Amino acid sequence: MSQSDTNTTLSPSDQSSAQPSAQPEPTARQESAAQQEHADRSHTKHALHTNLRRGMESRHLQMISLGGVIGTGLFLSSGYTIQQAGPIGTILAYAIGAVIVYLVMLTLGELSVAMPVTGSFHVYAEQFIGPGTGFVIAIQYWLTWTVALGSEFTAAGLLMQRWFPHTPTWIWSAACIVLIFTLNALSVRFFAEAEFWFASIKVFAICAFIGIGLLAIFGILPMAGYDHAPLFGNLTKDGIFPNGFMPVFATILTVNFAFSGTELIGVTAGETRDPETAVPKAIHTTLWRLVLFFIGSIVVMCALIPWRQAGVGESPFVLVFNSIGIPYAADIMNFVVLTAVLSASNSGLYASTRMVWSMGNEGMIPRWFAKTNRRGVPMLALCAAMAGGLLALLSSVIAASTVYLVLVALSGLSAVVVWIAIAYCQIVFRRRWLASGHSADELKYRTPGYPYTSWAAFILCTASFLLVFFDKEQRFALGAELVFIVVCYAAYFGQRWWRKAHPSEESEPLQLP
Repeated sequence: MSQSDTNTTLSPSDQSSAQPSAQPEPTARQESAAQQEHADRSHTKHALHTNLRRGMESRHLQMISLGGVIGTGLFLSSGYTIQQAGPIGTILAYAIGAVIVYLVMLTLGELSVAMPVTGSFHVYAEQFIGPGTGFVIAIQYWLTWTVALGSEFTAAGLLMQRWFPHTPTWIWSAACIVLIFTLNALSVRFFAEAEFWFASIKVFAICAFIGIGLLAIFGILPMAGYDHAPLFGNLTKDGIFPNGFMPVFATILTVNFAFSGTELIGVTAGETRDPETAVPKAIHTTLWRLVLFFIGSIVVMCALIPWRQAGVGESPFVLVFNSIGIPYAADIMNFVVLTAVLSASNSGLYASTRMVWSMGNEGMIPRWFAKTNRRGVPMLALCAAMAGGLLALLSSVIAASTVYLVLVALSGLSAVVVWIAIAYCQIVFRRRWLASGHSADELKYRTPGYPYTSWAAFILCTASFLLVFFDKEQRFALGAELVFIVVCYAAYFGQRWWRKAHPSEESEPLQLP
């Protein structure tokens, strides 16, 4: 990282106002206190003087954090994961992944409560690592959701083919695009309510699956192929790690990607009512819900279906429901997966929009992207985010073997890069907070077990990123990600050079009539 990117001192204008020439040379502690005071003023500005509205409540935040995680991967691809690592290996991988994401969430909680800003990740990275890194994190997170948008729009059209096989797929994709754009354009309240109900359907389906599955496991409900209670014999029938331990390692990497989306709590903090209460509550419920929904579902699948047959050709959820005799199981799950797609695209467009808005608000891109309308919606940023999703949608059709595969590879690792930055930013924030004369008790929410929790999150996420090299199928993604990071830094410093060579006045974001 270059020296200019790691420089976190005050700007020359701030220094001149904070350190008059008639004053004696300040001590290091005074300089640190001045920096913190400047940071505090900046954080207050971000939190209180934006045109976005605080329209989300605690129930919205909790469902959004779940809605960002529970997607088609659990409903459709979990069978493939079980085949790779075996039942115990898959459960172990999800357990480790849940711990990693929980550690990251604990560090994010302290930052989000202390500085509840929309598009928080890159603002934290800009403040505590450097402006270049802030720019890179913003682009990384924007790309993550933009690529996801293209995939979800395509998936929605394909899912509707089950009920309307003679209707072109693009019509349903277009309908999904119009619906999701409208929900985000009306107000943050409409977005939050829609996401709450989309996520609620997924949560209800998973709870029903686990409940019905347990009844079948203990023989209360009949299960095709069994004349006795199946119990849990299938979990260890072929050994603990039937394919060896290395597939478990590869599965951990996949699980980390599957859990990306929990960090949406940080994105929404700037538009959440009473973030001091809502954010910690959402964080503390994340781990046990992830354990219940993901690991609970995996246990039920593996107990009722031999692991080598799980998910071959159709969703393991459908296999279990059909074996128990649930009528219209395939149609029920098609509806659930469709809501999962709508939920993911709804969250994805919101996250991508707020990242574009935040970059405009910080002056990283033209400031008119930060303009909002009377409902507090950044329409220009919303249109830009949707345009990115449409380009990803087109690339998935036109250049699936080239451009889109590169985008998907970058998107997968970008979430882990964001997690690494979150953990490190919290470490630097706490150090500066203490160095400025404050105490940890003054923080309204503190990361439990600091600094061990913070360093564990940083090390585990970094290891997950670097150890991708040992997975041949994902090695290309690591190379593409490293090249993309270099390109992002080059773009930032090129932009900074251009602005110095062509100075112009930039105004604060204005509110559209």
